[in-house]
Amino acid sequence: MKSFTQTETNLPLLDTHIHLDSYAFSDQQTILADIRKSEVQSIISVSMNLASSKRNLELAKEYGPLVRPAFGYHPEQPVPSPEETEELLDWMAEHVDDMVAVGEVGLPYYARLEAETEGRPWDNRPYECLLEQFIAFAERHHKPVILHAVYEDADTACDLLDKYGVTRAHFHWFKGSSDTLQRMADKGFYISFTPDILYEEEIRDIARMYPEHLVMTETDGPWPFEGPFTGQMTHPKMTASAAAAWAELRGLAVSEARRIFYENAVRLYDL
Repeated sequence: MKSFTQTETNLPLLDTHIHLDSYAFSDQQTILADIRKSEVQSIISVSMNLASSKRNLELAKEYGPLVRPAFGYHPEQPVPSPEETEELLDWMAEHVDDMVAVGEVGLPYYARLEAETEGRPWDNRPYECLLEQFIAFAERHHKPVILHAVYEDADTACDLLDKYGVTRAHFHWFKGSSDTLQRMADKGFYISFTPDILYEEEIRDIARMYPEHLVMTETDGPWPFEGPFTGQMTHPKMTASAAAAWAELRGLAVSEARRIFYENAVRLYDL
């Protein structure tokens, strides 16, 4: 495969899904110093819970438009108590003007799969109820939703989005069936590609088929990647490689691919 660099074009890059607050403090500082002088214009830092949301708000206030925060509760962890959920939603409402989106929220595909594999009982209904509360919040406050919902969980998420009439949705690092992809595309929902588009055939197949006006780049850092990124700290500048790989798959110039990814993200998130 062609070796992609991050200097083939100077069009802006946007990392639409990263957990900046989950990096070590020194790595946060390194990343933010790097992107000040790089092609990365902005990152969307998604949250794991209330404490994470508060930290992302601090980062956004300190670094301005470099960091755009999204507030939510990651589903691959125990469901919060009703009191904790209410506290988070109340805090989000207080800071709704500071948030670019509701996220990361969704359904716990991997935790459920692990429980089923180990023969442990699993009840998905509390997670679905939690997700419904976040989608209702997004509808009430006119915010996009950043979703962790893959395979069959995406259909449940689509049902909830339809129920509340939410049309601005971003399924990050999506994996799923062609039927689900078609449903999402018909609704105008966005997906984003991580650096594994360079080497993961399932992702490359999705990249070949999903409409180009509904795609973006992300890293999901600090999650590490393989292939040419083995051993490297996940960095927003890796979105350049993801865009270049997508360009090759679609038969486009790298500059055109980067324009498409940039304009899509700006449109979805009102950046």
